[in-house]
Amino acid sequence: MDNVRLELFGSDPKIQKAISVSRNVAVTKAPVLIVGEAGTGKKCLGRFIHENSNRAQSPLKVVDCSEDPKTVENNILGYRDEETQRFHKGGLEEAHSGSIILAIIDALDEEFQKRLHKILQELEDYDIDVRIMATTTKNLSKLVGAGRFYRGLYTLISNNSINLTPLRERVQDLSLIAEHFVNKFSSEMNRTFSLSDSARNKILSHYWTYNVHELKTVLESCLGNTSNDVITDEDIQIGEKKSVGLLNDDDSEGIRLMSLKEAEKLLIKKALVHTSENRTQAAKILGVSIRTLRNKINEYRSSGSSFFVNLR
Repeated sequence: MDNVRLELFGSDPKIQKAISVSRNVAVTKAPVLIVGEAGTGKKCLGRFIHENSNRAQSPLKVVDCSEDPKTVENNILGYRDEETQRFHKGGLEEAHSGSIILAIIDALDEEFQKRLHKILQELEDYDIDVRIMATTTKNLSKLVGAGRFYRGLYTLISNNSINLTPLRERVQDLSLIAEHFVNKFSSEMNRTFSLSDSARNKILSHYWTYNVHELKTVLESCLGNTSNDVITDEDIQIGEKKSVGLLNDDDSEGIRLMSLKEAEKLLIKKALVHTSENRTQAAKILGVSIRTLRNKINEYRSSGSSFFVNLR
């Protein structure tokens, strides 16, 4: 399918439009803003744009902007090791002649947003040629209006904005992608699985909060824990606990190097980012009461943490 990754494959007109726009913008060097819910394939689309550009043979770097602010700054701009005095390149320099994806850009510290805007405007002065792409689950225009995102940075990244439709709104694509994952896991496990009508109906009727990511996780768990070759609705366990893919392996590795208090704060921040600041959903994912979550947010607010200060 013309190098379109399966997470973005489908016949839904909105997705086809997103892919078409991506192909067109790929041949330029203009920045791209990719908007969509968690798990809709924003980074995947960014990779598609990179792979279909004349930069495809050069590096593609991805920076998660929802991490600790100092870590994010180091990952983008680089840093000097205090002990060895060795300078470690940041993503912008590492991606020279290629592309960089600033994932969850709305989570950037506000002061750093201004600094980053200035640096991106002056990249040529640093002899750095890099394609800037950014992803967000938010309406950045509204955040700008509310004074929660720097207007200059928004203007720089938003000229080419691509929206990804949630998987649950693409019924035909949902069935197709479910079949793909079943076939994929069948091959990996050297077994032959198929979906019964009851299993299909359960998949089609579920509100996939985390889209393709959640569907993949649920099916992988289902096939790994059943002795049945024909999957029924009873085999498919769907619930909030299946969405604990909130942290990937790299995130969890990083957490082991943090204090417990820092890890707790990062988990809460990530839960809020992934639920578009829906505190009820975030509390469910974290396994705490909404009151406990509210108290933690107030605690971080009082300490001056910019992300929590700016929560709705």
